[in-house]
Amino acid sequence: MSKRNNISSGSPWEDVVGYSRAVRIGNVVEVTGTVADNEGELVGGNDPYLQTKFAIQKIKGVLAQAGASLEDVIRTRIFVTDITQWEAIGKAHQEAFGEIKPCTTMVQVSRFIDDKYLVEIEASAIITEA
Repeated sequence: MSKRNNISSGSPWEDVVGYSRAVRIGNVVEVTGTVADNEGELVGGNDPYLQTKFAIQKIKGVLAQAGASLEDVIRTRIFVTDITQWEAIGKAHQEAFGEIKPCTTMVQVSRFIDDKYLVEIEASAIITEA
């Protein structure tokens, strides 16, 4: 049986809600919904492209903590508050995952926990041996 490795970002919400930033079991890594927040500060303002870029950078960082990389990502789920912004969001996603081409889904939601967030991204990765 594979050992479970919970990876924390240190957010106080992790204990309040009962979640981890990421979980690795065996060669599988799941990354929770990630927004453009840097220790309480919004990154990217009201720009969905910049928010998406920052969220992906946060995902990249937590994947590294789990021993994975963007190249190991097999699926992303992109939640947005305004689907008409899909091109800007898609551009940021393509810049990070263009050659990797994970499966992805983009869905409009009514809102997030804070109205300043425009994009939230989840990622699934499988680490393969070279």
